[in-house]
Amino acid sequence: MTSQPPILEVTALQKFYQSSSGPVEALRGVNLTVRKGEFICLLGASGCGKSTLLRIIAGFEKATHGSVAMYGFEVDRPGPERGMVFQDYALFPWLTVRDNISFGPRHRRVASKVVAELTEKFMAMVGLSAFAERYPHELSGGMKQRVAIARVLTNDTDILLMDEPFGALDALTRSKLQEELVEIWRTTGLTVIFVTHSVEEAVLLADRVVVMTAGPGRIDCEIDIDLPRPRDVASPEFNALRRDVTRKLTSHLARSGPAMATADS
Repeated sequence: MTSQPPILEVTALQKFYQSSSGPVEALRGVNLTVRKGEFICLLGASGCGKSTLLRIIAGFEKATHGSVAMYGFEVDRPGPERGMVFQDYALFPWLTVRDNISFGPRHRRVASKVVAELTEKFMAMVGLSAFAERYPHELSGGMKQRVAIARVLTNDTDILLMDEPFGALDALTRSKLQEELVEIWRTTGLTVIFVTHSVEEAVLLADRVVVMTAGPGRIDCEIDIDLPRPRDVASPEFNALRRDVTRKLTSHLARSGPAMATADS
């Protein structure tokens, strides 16, 4: 993975929010290099700024200081090359599964034949071809999240940004979608930046776990996960890494005490 060129560079990133009691520093001095094809997990407790960092990378928010660059070009607005998947799905309730998935390329006026091919390809990839004409209210939570992932993929995205996408799902559905996500990542060669507060999820999914501290949010350490896939959560090797990551996470929590920055959950 280290032979791959950087796709994303975060440099000296700082973010302040205004509150009734004055400015709140959510991020301080964040530096992160992401290489093409990596699966990165941002791990940290509530309030550590991980979702704020993801929104800045997506272009939904602007940093107070510092920069984000993709392929050397500054990120200053949202773009289809950085696709975001949220915990609450963010689907259009008045559109079918097919129309939700095809929305991006249709909006960009891609040729109808190409839109149809892309939609069928990614609808099949997430296992929803049989549900093409269903509406979001007719789908389970796991199916809605599959639609959200497929919708991003049809935009020919380079980086898949995921903000605790499985956090609201039951354990069985979450486990299944984790497996499917790894397979999609492997098949497409996407770069994935995945926000989570679950140590097990981070070790299960990531090539590299980036541990963030709170008050204000900073990167405490980065841990390479060199376990082969598929990963067995019951194996001694997995549990040794899980204990190591947990120690890194809890050691900074003990040092920092209650989170000072509350702009991020």
